Amino acid sequence: MEKRLTTTAMLFSVGFVFMLVCMVGAFFYGIQIGSAKTEAKYISENEDANTAAASVSPYQQQDLVSFYHTVFLPYREFQNEWFAAMNKLSQGKTIEAASMFKDLSSLADTKAKEASSVDMQKSPLLGQAQVNYIRSLKLFKDASGMAAASAKTLTSNELIKHVEQEKTYLSAAQFALTAQQSYYSAMLKWSATVDPDIPSEYKAPSILELTQWQKLPITIKNKVMADQLLTRKKLTSYYPQDLTSRVDDFAQSGQAKKMKIHTLSAVVDLLINTEAVRSGDFTESKSRLFQQVLLPQLPFFYPETN
Repeated sequence: MEKRLTTTAMLFSVGFVFMLVCMVGAFFYGIQIGSAKTEAKYISENEDANTAAASVSPYQQQDLVSFYHTVFLPYREFQNEWFAAMNKLSQGKTIEAASMFKDLSSLADTKAKEASSVDMQKSPLLGQAQVNYIRSLKLFKDASGMAAASAKTLTSNELIKHVEQEKTYLSAAQFALTAQQSYYSAMLKWSATVDPDIPSEYKAPSILELTQWQKLPITIKNKVMADQLLTRKKLTSYYPQDLTSRVDDFAQSGQAKKMKIHTLSAVVDLLINTEAVRSGDFTESKSRLFQQVLLPQLPFFYPETN
């Protein structure tokens, strides 16, 4: 006789199947919810990371130091040799000017390649400075090559005048001064990230009184001196901070008051025209004039640590 399922057994079977379907559905629904939460968490963390990365200044201490060693120093090493050669020429101490300028041309080419070895473009001002230093070195290479050719027919004094008036040299100097101004502007931006009371940008008024100048932080002063040298198209063997120290010394010693000089530009003109600034002036006066000032840890600010 065929056995039939009782009503209770049938209901139990249907209930069991229904419960199983619900459990499977709940399982997959849980997976979907979990995946959605995980994805949302990942997106949120990724956005937070991007926000944090965007908030990091592109002018950190390590950026300034990296630029110094990989871009600025190669340029500076060439510049020192250039000024040494021009000094010898002005004193009539060399009769091998052609050979000297050929060596300078080769050195400029080598240093341009060194300055191109890294990419500083993540920091806009440092990127601009790098490009302009490289351009300057390439132009110095050409200027040196032309000077080597002219050295065969010109006297030392004639050669100096010829070189300093030649368009390639003037362009090389202009690019170098523009690069210097960008580098010191980057230092100002760095100082603003360390001290919120310091502005990240500063443009001096056309007439800046010495009383106003003396209240400025040193990173602003140095940037202003880089501006002053660029405006005057004055390529120098000394740094902007050397000029800063001489201006401060001139003002604090009472000389400015005694000579009735009240503006920064007047003091700068006097110091430059009388050749009263030397490389190393900042280092010599640092302990006297610049105690506990905010400066990046760069070798030309702290030469004793080299």
